[in-house]
Amino acid sequence: MKTIRLLAFLLLALPMMSACGAQGEEAKEIELVYVVWDSEIASNHVVKIALEQAGYDVTLTSVEQGIMWSSVADGSADAHVAGWLPEDMKVHYEQHKDDIIDLGANLEGAQTGLAVPTYMEIDSIEELSADVVSTITGIDAGAGVMMTTEEALREYGIDDVTLSASSDAIMTAELGNRYAAQEPIVITAWQPHWKFNSYDLKFLEDSKGIYEANGEIRTIVRAGLDEEKLEAYRILDQFYWTADDMNEVMLYMAKDGMEPEEAAEKWVNANQDKVDEWLKGV
Repeated sequence: MKTIRLLAFLLLALPMMSACGAQGEEAKEIELVYVVWDSEIASNHVVKIALEQAGYDVTLTSVEQGIMWSSVADGSADAHVAGWLPEDMKVHYEQHKDDIIDLGANLEGAQTGLAVPTYMEIDSIEELSADVVSTITGIDAGAGVMMTTEEALREYGIDDVTLSASSDAIMTAELGNRYAAQEPIVITAWQPHWKFNSYDLKFLEDSKGIYEANGEIRTIVRAGLDEEKLEAYRILDQFYWTADDMNEVMLYMAKDGMEPEEAAEKWVNANQDKVDEWLKGV
């Protein structure tokens, strides 16, 4: 009779044990979402390695900016490390702030604006007109810097210059072509970004203070992540680096032709001490 009871108990317990094992495996999976900008490609692939060092199976998913915020807010993704705040992505932040957890800055001193090569004589947004360029070369239409540029054109009363949407890659390619020919070009720009290390560029003065002058990039996670995946939450909370760090990874990709995984691995190998700080307590 005891044997029969023991067998019955084991038969009942096995499904629960399997479920617990499956939950344990699921707890070691995490998804980060990001916009396809060189800066965010760099940061996400570096964070991916840090999370993998803690035993996580990491999925990186590229999305549009609005979806990056909404997917973390509704819990369909775990986190993003690309919150350009307090100004550049303020529309998305205000929309979702009650459904997300803001872990604070992972990088400080971020800047957005309109930039030109230093060989151009224009120094401020007030000087911008069709006599300088007919088109501002932008990035993806939903990006914060694009919405801010539309606002800037209105506020400065510039109605003879249009804003053209493209992508980070197309914008930098166009910059490279125009720069090589010493031709005028105005771009939507942000720092950190490798283009400031590769070309002599300057931000146009923004007397109305419309663009982000001294912002930060924040880590945003979904509600409940600290309860379900505490180690990942801790790593993301402790993730912090500098503009020089980010630019180094971007330059590996842009100038040395490395794939993002290779560039991130090279940076981590040279900066494991910084990564260890993110892994403290894990």
